[in-house]
Amino acid sequence: MKRRNFLRTAGASAAFMPFIHNGFSVNPLSKNSLFGMLGASANLSGKVMVFIELSGGNDGLNTLIPLDQYTYLSSHRGSILIPENKVLDLNGAPDTGLHPSMTGLQEMFNNGLMSIVQNVGYPQQDYSHFRSMDIWQTASDSGQYVDTGWLGRALQGEYPGFPEGFPNADSPDPLAIQIGSILPLAYMGTAFPMGMSLGNADNFDDAFLSDFVEPAPATPYGDELEYIRLVQKQSQEYYEVIKTAAESQPDNLSPLYPPQYENYLADQLRIVARLIGGGLQTAIYTVSIGGFDTHSEQVEAGTPDQGNHANLLRRVSEAIAAFQDDIRLMGKEDDVAGMTYSEFGRTIAANGSIGTDHGAAAPLFVFGKGVNPGIIGENAQIPSNLNNSADVPMAHDFRQVYASVLQDWFGLTNLNDILFQDFDILPIFKGASAAREELNRDVFGVSNYPNPVRTSTTITFTSFSNAYVTINLMDAQGRFILKIAEGNYPTGMHQVRFDRSNLPSGTYFYQVKLNGMGVMKKMLVF
Repeated sequence: MKRRNFLRTAGASAAFMPFIHNGFSVNPLSKNSLFGMLGASANLSGKVMVFIELSGGNDGLNTLIPLDQYTYLSSHRGSILIPENKVLDLNGAPDTGLHPSMTGLQEMFNNGLMSIVQNVGYPQQDYSHFRSMDIWQTASDSGQYVDTGWLGRALQGEYPGFPEGFPNADSPDPLAIQIGSILPLAYMGTAFPMGMSLGNADNFDDAFLSDFVEPAPATPYGDELEYIRLVQKQSQEYYEVIKTAAESQPDNLSPLYPPQYENYLADQLRIVARLIGGGLQTAIYTVSIGGFDTHSEQVEAGTPDQGNHANLLRRVSEAIAAFQDDIRLMGKEDDVAGMTYSEFGRTIAANGSIGTDHGAAAPLFVFGKGVNPGIIGENAQIPSNLNNSADVPMAHDFRQVYASVLQDWFGLTNLNDILFQDFDILPIFKGASAAREELNRDVFGVSNYPNPVRTSTTITFTSFSNAYVTINLMDAQGRFILKIAEGNYPTGMHQVRFDRSNLPSGTYFYQVKLNGMGVMKKMLVF
C-alpha cells in the first residue's frame, strides 16, 4: 500500500491529531499541510488570516440588505424581509444596510475595519452543500473534480523532506490550526491528509504521552508504523508550543465576548486570539458555525427581524467584534485579518415554510485593520417578476477573493498554478497591487449605452497603451455565452457595438479585458 493511502485509512492514530482546549478539538497541522505550507510563506511577513465558515448557505439578502431594491424584495419575500426601518445604516452606503442583529459588524464597518464583497459565488452553481463546499475548498470549476486543497497547491513543494527535521529552531510552531475536529478538503495534500480527529483529551494523552512503545515489525506495515510514530512525535512537540502559547496569554483582553458556552463561534475565536496573543507564529486559523441552511422557520412568523437567522447573525457579529477588539488590545491588529464564507447564498423569494432555498451568490465579509473599508460591487438588481427558485446572480467569483488573499495579504505570486487560471485581484487590502487596485476602480472607463438594451448597445472603454482586448458576454451565473470582440487596440477611447440579436431578456455581464486585466459590468436586456 502506498504511504499516502495508508495514512488516509490509518484511523485516529495517524498524522497530527488534535488536542482538546476549552472543550474544542485543536488540530495542529503539519508543515506539509495545505494551510501549513501557506503559513510558511506568510510567516515571512508575519501575517495571520482567520477563515470563518458559515455552514449551510447564508441568506445574503437578509444579511446585507439592498435598500434600493426594497420594493421588489417586499413582493418576493414579504414574510421574511427585514423591516426597512430596522435595517442598520452603513457609513457611505445609503443604499445598503445590515441585519439589525449585526450591530458589532456595523460598528466595525463604520470604523473602517471591514470590506464587503458583493454577490460572491461561482459559475454554474451546483446547489449541493457537499459539492459546493468541495468547490470552495479546492477552488475548482463547477464541473472539475480536484482532490487537493487550493492553499495546498500554493506551497506544497516548499518542504519536500517533511516530516524529517520538523519542527526545528527556525520553524518551531504549527503553521495552521483548526478549531474543531473535522478537517476540510482544503487541508488535503497529494501525499496524505494532514490532520485526524481526536474525540477527547484522554485519547490524546494515551496516544502521545505513553512511555511504552511497542517495537515495530520488520515489514512494510512496520515501516509505515514507524513513519506514523514520527508524525505523532512531532505532533506532541506542536502540542507543547500551542499549550505554552495558551498559557502565555491566560486571559482574553476584550470585555466584548459573551459568556463562555453561549456563543460557539465566539468560544472558538477566543481560543484563536489567545494563541495569537501568546506569540504563536501560526499564519492560518479556521473556525466554523453551522445552522445556515434555513429552509424553514428562518424567521419568527410576524417578526422577521427575530428567529433562527437573526440569532446566527448575532453570534457571528458579536464573535467577530469581540475577536477584533481582543486583537487590538493585544497590539496585533496590523497583522491579523479574517473573512467569512459560505458555500452558497439562498433564493430571492421566500418559500412556503417561512424560509429560503439553496441559491447562488451572497456577500462575503473581510475584516481587520489591513482592509480597504467599504463595499466592493453593486447591489443585486431584483426583478419585478421571477420564479420561486430565482437566484441572486454572481458578480464576483470567490476565487477573486482567494487571489486577493494570496497576493495582497500573503504576498504569493504564482496564482495561476494555485487557482488554475487568472482571476482579477479585488481591492480588499490596503497596499494592494497598484495596477490591480486601479483596475478595480475602472480606470478604463468601461460602460455601455443604452443600458437596458433593447436592440443594440455600444460598449466604451479607454486604453492607455496598445493593448490586446477581449470582450466576453456572460449570463447571470457567470457562464460564458459569446465573444463580443477580440483584437489589438491602440491608445485611446474605443467603442464596440453589440447587437442583441436573439438574446433573451434578462441580466447579463460583460467583461472587458486589456492585456489580461479585466473589468466586469452588468447589462440588462429587455
